[in-house]
Amino acid sequence: MKYVVIGGGIVGACAAYFLSKKECDVTLIDKAFDGKATSAGAGIICPWISTVDDPDWYAIASRGALYYPELIASLKEDGEIETGYRFTGALATSEDLAELKELKEKVDEKKAVQSEVGDVQILEAPEAQKLFPPLDKHLHALYVSGSARLDGKLLANALVEGFKKNGGKFFEEKVTLSKQEDGKIAVDTSEGTVTADQVIVAGGAWTNDLLNPLGLNINVEAQRGQIAHLTVGEDTSNWPVVLPQDSSHYMVAFDDNRIAFGATREVGSGFDYRLTAGGVQEVLNEGLGVAPGLADATLKEVRVGFRPMSPDLKPLLGRVPQYSNLIIATGLGASGLTMGPYVGSLAAKLALNEQIELDLAPYDPMR
Repeated sequence: MKYVVIGGGIVGACAAYFLSKKECDVTLIDKAFDGKATSAGAGIICPWISTVDDPDWYAIASRGALYYPELIASLKEDGEIETGYRFTGALATSEDLAELKELKEKVDEKKAVQSEVGDVQILEAPEAQKLFPPLDKHLHALYVSGSARLDGKLLANALVEGFKKNGGKFFEEKVTLSKQEDGKIAVDTSEGTVTADQVIVAGGAWTNDLLNPLGLNINVEAQRGQIAHLTVGEDTSNWPVVLPQDSSHYMVAFDDNRIAFGATREVGSGFDYRLTAGGVQEVLNEGLGVAPGLADATLKEVRVGFRPMSPDLKPLLGRVPQYSNLIIATGLGASGLTMGPYVGSLAAKLALNEQIELDLAPYDPMR
């Protein structure tokens, strides 16, 4: 059996890696477009305190969080240890202590089902500063120990390198898809047309560009995110993720004394790959409002990424009835680094005709 995966972001790279572990004949094709969401994003692996109130979203997001230890262990066996993944815990912050106590009750309910949520406790101000020193001293926090953070770019690179070590073939090229007389699709490359038993299209925000020649169009659009990266003169490797409850923004600290402030959610941006004055101001104001102790930090860079957004925030994952060898996996939006590897593994299982532990009907890519 021959498999082709198009898209080397977090979803496609994990699908290809999963298939390579099965000793399949797999080709991964990617084009390094400016604004790939995986390369720009800072991963927050903490679905337990998300404000998204959708059981289908939570079902796949929580499984995504639980899938990570297995994936990281597999990559380690392949000699890939630079993933940017670490259990750091997370802080949901608010000046309203009653709000956090209410949130704790909800998280405790989830912990009763999934013990991996870990320790859940209220930290009254200024106790949270012991875990994240620059935090505003007036902020209370709910601490959730089972949460983790991730560097999306590092993980995607590790997946691709692991895939190659397992015999996978990788090409960087912009390709097109074409219809075949047998009801399947083929991949047109600069070296000719490639046929495959199964093709996984994980093109992120660019997926419709790939599908248009097939007469297909899915409900996904690019949403621009601008994310600022600051550096400080102290060890930030164990600082928890910070999730302010009155905002969609966040803070993620990394091993290299770096803290990410993110991120704007710019609907209707298209693929306008620019930093904007308003976007940079927004992420800095939001970040410093929560962590004023970072006002003197060095602004290292600001990244731009295009999230593939579906209207209902759920992934677009599954087969397409018109073509027997086509699987679509995209539309993860702001949750891409939480659920991306798991969604990639599900796409690979579909390609292999393996049993899926989740009803995929709510994620139908043609919905």
